[in-house]
Amino acid sequence: MNYVQASDDYLMYLEVEKNYSVNTLYSYTFDLKLFGEFLMHNHRSLNLDELTASSVRRFVQDQVLNHGIKPRTLQRRISCLKSFSQFCLKENYMKMDFTAGIEAPKADKKLPKYMSLQDLHKLFSSLENDTRPLGIRNELMFKLLATTGMRRQELVDLTWEQVDLISQTIKIFGKGKKERLLPLHPTVIPLFVAYQKNLKESQLHYSEPIFYNARNKPLNPRGLHKIFKQALEHAGLPSHRFSLHHLRHTFATLLLQENKDKVDLRTLQELLGHESLVTTSGKDFIGVN
Repeated sequence: MNYVQASDDYLMYLEVEKNYSVNTLYSYTFDLKLFGEFLMHNHRSLNLDELTASSVRRFVQDQVLNHGIKPRTLQRRISCLKSFSQFCLKENYMKMDFTAGIEAPKADKKLPKYMSLQDLHKLFSSLENDTRPLGIRNELMFKLLATTGMRRQELVDLTWEQVDLISQTIKIFGKGKKERLLPLHPTVIPLFVAYQKNLKESQLHYSEPIFYNARNKPLNPRGLHKIFKQALEHAGLPSHRFSLHHLRHTFATLLLQENKDKVDLRTLQELLGHESLVTTSGKDFIGVN
């Protein structure tokens, strides 16, 4: 079978059967396209049965020498090709694993950055004193992220039917459409009530998104990231130092620091929506995602 056709089948499998996120699908699509372009540029066959480990090694070499790709990105691309190869074998598209013997380069593990309690208090204080029209929205969004540990995509995807202010819980649909129920911190309950007063009745329908941008359109991850950077600057914090992802590290780190005897990794794993304890512990939280 042709590599391009098999790639399309594989991506469809990831989307429909595995329920991979949009971001993961985009990354895999890009990685498969890069390898295909490399094969064509170097006049190598696109027939799956003619692909070899040598081609993959040449591809890795090209990525490093000619494109300066870092080990962490290479790890993902090799992992994508290995997964693709296993899919093709399973579907009988080819007879041999063309990634056999290929090992991803080891990446330097960096300790994750997170906001200190002092940084968090400074951000929260600024949000609480923001009298601009969208101030209450921003305060609710970032306090939700910091007190629940949810991902930014999960936040922008929230609809009103996922929030239960009476039981003070919020239902999250994470990676692979898997559900988890998180407790709402008491401080965000009045924020929800105040925020609702600023919305039109139609925007409060159970199926409607909770958060909108300044143009009254549903918020997206990029827009949320931009708002966060502005909030950091408004609070007098270095916007280049932190990202939305750091709020997840902050949540996890502070939770463990404050509750060493009460919160175990299994509980934290469930709160963060991780499938594996390896991902959660990550050797001192390397790789919370």
